[in-house]
Amino acid sequence: MTNRLSDTIVAPATIPGTGAISIIRVSGSNALEITDAVVKLKDGTISSADGYTIHYGVVPSDSEGSLLDEVLASVFRAPHSYTGEDSVEISTHASSYIVKEVIRLLLAAGARLAEPGEFTRRAFLNGKMDLAQAEAVADVIASSTSASHRVAMHQLKGSYSRELADLRSELLEMASLLELELDFSEEDVEFAGREQLNALLEKTKTHVDTLAASFYQGNLIKNGVPVAIVGPANAGKSTLLNALVGEDRAIVTDIPGTTRDTLEECITLSGIQFRFIDTAGLRESEDTVEHLGIERSYKALAGAEIVLLVLDGTQNETDLKEQISVVTERMDFSFQKLFILLNKADLAAKNGVNKIVSNVNAFVSHANNKAIIILLSAKRQEGLEELKNALIEAEKDLISSSDATFVTNVRHYEALKNASSALAACRTSLSRGTPSDLVDEDLRLALREINSILGTDLLDPETILHTIFSRHCIGK
Repeated sequence: MTNRLSDTIVAPATIPGTGAISIIRVSGSNALEITDAVVKLKDGTISSADGYTIHYGVVPSDSEGSLLDEVLASVFRAPHSYTGEDSVEISTHASSYIVKEVIRLLLAAGARLAEPGEFTRRAFLNGKMDLAQAEAVADVIASSTSASHRVAMHQLKGSYSRELADLRSELLEMASLLELELDFSEEDVEFAGREQLNALLEKTKTHVDTLAASFYQGNLIKNGVPVAIVGPANAGKSTLLNALVGEDRAIVTDIPGTTRDTLEECITLSGIQFRFIDTAGLRESEDTVEHLGIERSYKALAGAEIVLLVLDGTQNETDLKEQISVVTERMDFSFQKLFILLNKADLAAKNGVNKIVSNVNAFVSHANNKAIIILLSAKRQEGLEELKNALIEAEKDLISSSDATFVTNVRHYEALKNASSALAACRTSLSRGTPSDLVDEDLRLALREINSILGTDLLDPETILHTIFSRHCIGK
């Protein structure tokens, strides 16, 4: 993205043809004059209009005496606009033809097409928001659940930025104390006692580490909780996925090995998105394609927050134990949750099922009570509500805490980890009595990482800004 702030840019802010109204955005130093060349008001001009006013107008077509559309023009004057520049939003009828023609006329009048994210980039460069807030704009647009929306809005409103600013202040306080020592080094004056610096350092590092640790939960809220549906062939995994999403997404047959690859579908429960991943049946196979599918099943199992182990409840205890072992030996119970689903419970005698449940409970006791056992019939859709409620209960912390500050951006997470490493080096230096100038270097490395999140200290601003804003949609 080329930084041409002097240009006036234009782009559709809505998708043409998807509703009754489409909005076209114009922003830049000549936005009002360029809009005047295209939109004709009944009284006055856009250039003479006050900010925060809406005006009825018409857009004449190229054909003499012909009318392209009737529009409303919303005027925003600098600096009180989204971009901090003079801006106009033109509301037209949602015809793709009308939108294209209005944009063509605006281009002919002197505007140029905006690049992806250029409106938000200008908002950042003009001081309307910091970089963390600018990145949150894309998250707000992409949010698909109430929880992900709340987290994104929390960041967009600046709560996350204020927490980072507090961190920045703590680092600046330590750096200033050390630099005072350096300024008066010849007088052998110590402005900051090592105990005081160590206390400040521990407080700041704890703050940084807490934010970095929130990335795991933040990622679950933003991208959905990965739930792997695993188990032996013909246990009912694909039937369960179809029952959960309410449509036939996976092929279901009595032939073992029908599912050869992972299939992913999402549903939202109590404001949290769950990403269900149907996998190939776990069994020995000499079929090359099926073997690759089974390898992907193990990969999905390793990366899941929740594992739904679907078993045929009519099988004998020995087979069930073996099938459970295949999964549990590959799980990390420090963060993964195991649900054992005894499927086809409608086909098993009640007493037999109760005995199986008791035996399975005893067998998975090594999982520190992190295994939940549910009887269900995926084919008859019995036990689904119990399963959904158990999933909600397992992730209730995400639902109750989504108003807290979470790190959801990989770039921010990496910067925080780098800052933590720099602070750890600083702590080591202090304990060894390292000279203040070397300790200050570590502090400044940590400060640079925090600044990079806020956008106040970018080592390669053009590359970084292009990478960030190219992910935004055109018109935002």
